[in-house]
Amino acid sequence: MSTAAIVILVVVLLAVLFAAGWFLGGLARSRRLRNRFGPEYDHSLETAENRRAAERELAAREKRYAQLELKPLSVAARARYTEQWARIQEEFVDEPASAVAAAGELVHSVMRERGYPTEGFEQQAADLSVEHGQVINHYRDAHRIRERGDAQTEDLRQAFVHYRTIFHALVGPVETADPNGAEVPTARENADTVDNADTVNGARITSGQEAR
Repeated sequence: MSTAAIVILVVVLLAVLFAAGWFLGGLARSRRLRNRFGPEYDHSLETAENRRAAERELAAREKRYAQLELKPLSVAARARYTEQWARIQEEFVDEPASAVAAAGELVHSVMRERGYPTEGFEQQAADLSVEHGQVINHYRDAHRIRERGDAQTEDLRQAFVHYRTIFHALVGPVETADPNGAEVPTARENADTVDNADTVNGARITSGQEAR
């Protein structure tokens, strides 16, 4: 085999090895991002132009997240926030819209104390998705319902349940209470339908309605 043929063969082999490394590296990156972000990875694929753009966005979130000075809540803070949540949940009976708004504000308070920036909803969701990719869609759904001007009582109940999910994810375990045991109370205007309701994720969902 001539020297030129050997050189060409080496170049081809190197190109094949480079392409294989690039391909396998991409698979590994995709697997890592999918494992970290969970359902948020699929959400990004749906909203981005293509997989590469989605993964580039998720990687940028990781880089921003790494620069945040986050901290867990103290035991006392977790208990305090849980007590506040219980009071807001009781208010849902008479003022569901106000209770949902208060739930959203309480989530913001927890975010601020933990060190998350709270400017702009989309940025909030992006920052939260790095640590809470499994439940961040609950935050989006709650925000979407809250922004609607025609949300009915059952819609507000769903929003409250969504906020509760992200609230528990942010607050963490509470040694002094069991926040997962309480149900979202039924608003008074729907009180006559309580007996026919099913319980899903701790919230009463009227018969015929599917939980999200």
